[in-house]
Amino acid sequence: MNIITNPGKLRGFEKHVKVENVSRRSILKGLGIAGSFVLAAPVMSRTAFAYETGAGKMPHGVVVDPRVFVAIAPDGIVTILAHRAEMGTGVRTSLPLIVAEEMEADWKRVHVQQAHGDEAKFGNQDTDGSRSTRHYLIPMRQIGASARAMLEAAAAKKWGVPASEVKAQNHEVVHSASGRRASFGDLAADAAKEPVPAIDSLKLKDPKDFRYLGKGEVSIVDLHDITTGKAHYGADIRLPGMKYAVIARPPVTGGKLKSFDDSAAKKVPGVEKVMEVKGWPWPSKFQPLGGVAVIAHNTGAAIKGRDALKIVWDDGANAKYDSVAYRASLEEAARKPGLVVRKEGDVEAALKGADKVITGEYYLPHLAHVSMEPPVAVADVKGDKAEIWAPVQSPGGTREDVAKTLGIPEGNVTVNVTLLGGGFGRKSKCDFAIEAALLSKELGVPVKVQWTRDDDVHHDFLHTVSVERIEAGLDKSGKVIAWRHRSVAPTIASTFAAGANHEAPFELGMGLIDNPFEIANLQCENPEAAAFTRIGWFRSVSNIPRAFAVQSMVAEIAQATGRDPKDMLLELIGSPRIVNLSSVKDPWNYGEPYDSYPIDTARLRKVVELVADKGEWGRKVPKGHGLGIAVHRSFVSYIATIVEVQVDDKGKLTVPRVDTAIDCGTYVNPERIHSQIEGAAIMGLSLAKYGEITFKDGKVQQSNFDDFPVIRMDESPAITNVYIVPPAPGTPPSGVGEPGVPPFAPALINAIFAATGKRIRNLPIGKQLEA
Repeated sequence: MNIITNPGKLRGFEKHVKVENVSRRSILKGLGIAGSFVLAAPVMSRTAFAYETGAGKMPHGVVVDPRVFVAIAPDGIVTILAHRAEMGTGVRTSLPLIVAEEMEADWKRVHVQQAHGDEAKFGNQDTDGSRSTRHYLIPMRQIGASARAMLEAAAAKKWGVPASEVKAQNHEVVHSASGRRASFGDLAADAAKEPVPAIDSLKLKDPKDFRYLGKGEVSIVDLHDITTGKAHYGADIRLPGMKYAVIARPPVTGGKLKSFDDSAAKKVPGVEKVMEVKGWPWPSKFQPLGGVAVIAHNTGAAIKGRDALKIVWDDGANAKYDSVAYRASLEEAARKPGLVVRKEGDVEAALKGADKVITGEYYLPHLAHVSMEPPVAVADVKGDKAEIWAPVQSPGGTREDVAKTLGIPEGNVTVNVTLLGGGFGRKSKCDFAIEAALLSKELGVPVKVQWTRDDDVHHDFLHTVSVERIEAGLDKSGKVIAWRHRSVAPTIASTFAAGANHEAPFELGMGLIDNPFEIANLQCENPEAAAFTRIGWFRSVSNIPRAFAVQSMVAEIAQATGRDPKDMLLELIGSPRIVNLSSVKDPWNYGEPYDSYPIDTARLRKVVELVADKGEWGRKVPKGHGLGIAVHRSFVSYIATIVEVQVDDKGKLTVPRVDTAIDCGTYVNPERIHSQIEGAAIMGLSLAKYGEITFKDGKVQQSNFDDFPVIRMDESPAITNVYIVPPAPGTPPSGVGEPGVPPFAPALINAIFAATGKRIRNLPIGKQLEA
């Protein structure tokens, strides 16, 4: 498989890379690795969007300077640090695997060590935005190639031969002419003395010589421990003298504590203390909501103590938030002109002159992350030093925020990253870790703060609620000549700053202003929408409602004009071209430059055509079955999905088969791509079928999996086929973790229409299929 034929074409990273040999003590302190050869690389300076920002601002870019480390012990064991968090994407495997590939390390003799939070050393550590491989493929290769070159140089000096005559092969360096061999362990000490080669002198491996990359034969390094119950998650941390805490938080966002009676709580066996936890005025980024903490010998006692509390809350300004009334306000806003964020041609005139106008209004409610592992954190604060153990997606961001909250130097905070039992963006927000730090500082002992499932649902940073209204004007031949899309949703920016009523540029760039259709008159608008609860990023973010609306509308146009939905989709995508967004001020492209990651309709068409071929689009299906198709570009990847549904006479929905084609450019581990797309199908079905968070009197009405269900195994798609588009030479890597979710719901809804004739425009499906 041709992964990369000319790495230099990818983005020119090598021009911004400097590799250095660094102090073993300063880098590997606490890792337990002695007598090791250490290689470190601050590998690039570039601009890329980080979701977390300071001072309530949402800038387009921050400078990242990743550092990745390699150590070789005398026994030959190679330790590679993973600076991103593992939550099922396989990043703890994929990034070290790239290094091992280039340095010719035997993967069976590689140990992966999780890096702690320190962005000064490791660079950006936010494991979100589907960025890890696309930002670190070349730097990781360069680190591995540098280690290989230093090992080869050490062997050449040892044998008194030119370096050009020796070659690293499978954990050894070999001199073919004499037959001499030396293991990595034997060469480690001498290699550490070698100067680090200049980046422009490195020779990266020819992809035809890859042993691991692109082969799909490497399982994740944690698989055995996860499947046998030996893996350590946040809740597994135990420290001597540790106390256990749960917190009663204000039920309404922006509310605060008025008073509490803890007399009954203190009578619960095991409860030691009840105390107020500081809260911050809303909006306050990721600072805690505040409330009342119950501290006990164990979590069970703490929960019982909390149940016994009598609390009076001041619900504050959001006490009247009602999701039914709010939906009506969003719909009203969507029917009026809004802020124009993209304008091509004259949509108003084209709609007035159209032979037919088709209007679709689509609603998606708030969604909760509900990862299987609720938030949890352990903190040990002693004086001006703090240590955290937690399943956080942003260890560097957590370190920074904990330091600011405690008022101590960032260098005095250590954040240890455990495995994450799911994240989906929720665990990029470190409020739970800050809670633990505040309590530990107050009590002077290690404290574990455990969130229950109810806490998780009630106090999440929810995916935004949205109304998407699309008007499509058609001429007499059925050709779409006008397209107006109004998107109305409270913005993530509201979590950072008051008065943010329009969606941020990065949200607008997720399926709205980046519409790829070849339509002469196209306009995108963003009416105002105020937020009344905490809004945060969620797997795929604003791509979910946009893909649902746009791809549902495509199928509606196909039905109205008697066209095949796939053919209609390809007609709207239009000719193979690079989409011109010159009419958009500062268009968002997932933090990537358009010259490297343009919106390429040829690639978009390709995934549609591939999935139609492999998924047998148009095949005859039994009565009650239907096929639906959808495509979407997100996180600079292209993905198309066909869903087959079965709907019985009582409206019961099942999904016999899903087919998905993905073009994610250059890729590392096909096994993980398949897993991510399979997971996206399950999550997409779960959200479409059940996902809805509602509010009354400012309070979330759902609490657990009984009223915010996730699909069970017997409801999951029976078959999920994944087809990966082989990358063209020089194609840079793009996202995988998130792009699979957006096209699923519209493909599902389009399949339901094909099976039943019922058009669903509002999610979740709920009881809309019942006879």
